[in-house]
Amino acid sequence: MSDATAPALHLTDQALLTMLAAARAMAEAIGQPQCIVIVDISAVELASLRMLGSRVLSLQSARAKAMTAASTGKPSAALPEAVRQTIALATGGAMTGLPGGLPIRFAGQLVGGIGIGSGSGAQDEEVARAALAAVGADPVS
Repeated sequence: MSDATAPALHLTDQALLTMLAAARAMAEAIGQPQCIVIVDISAVELASLRMLGSRVLSLQSARAKAMTAASTGKPSAALPEAVRQTIALATGGAMTGLPGGLPIRFAGQLVGGIGIGSGSGAQDEEVARAALAAVGADPVS
């Protein structure tokens, strides 16, 4: 390998489908239709689903949660309160401190983020955790 390249992990199409299905199943189990967005390490959207009955604008917040988790490597709710408004404004709403965004890691390596929106913060995180568990991603504490 040269100094000009580095190996990288990527989410496969099958992983994306598995994560969407697991998130959908958990949302159904808790009785809360959700918006689900999965992005890669560069915050490029790879997959999304707006479940019937979810809140219309929650797709935007789910995307921002996923992008925040992918760009910071931390849950979206970990964004410090003191900078939330400034970062949201500076990024045109692409980052948020709302709960429901989790980083996606395998063996410690960050590969992207998942954002869930339309329920309470606790419901959103529960659905995101189900998606991570379905593909064997590292649990988020």
